Amino acid sequence: MTYKARKKLALFVLVVGLPIYIIVAATVMSYMMTQEVRFPLVVEFFIYVALGIGWAFPLKWVFKGIGQPDPDEPPQQP
Repeated sequence: MTYKARKKLALFVLVVGLPIYIIVAATVMSYMMTQEVRFPLVVEFFIYVALGIGWAFPLKWVFKGIGQPDPDEPPQQP
């Protein structure tokens, strides 16, 4: 995948994908908490931490090197 395509995909993930993920995760957790059985507070905390960090690991390849200069661009002559 080209640098520009990864950059656009990273932006899409952050602007569109992450808010959707947050809404879905919060909705599922709130649904689970309204049932008769509720998780202990410590377990609930670790679930939220896992949900908060867990989205980044599968998408790490998209964000890797995005802050660097474009490697496909020819070097500029002074």
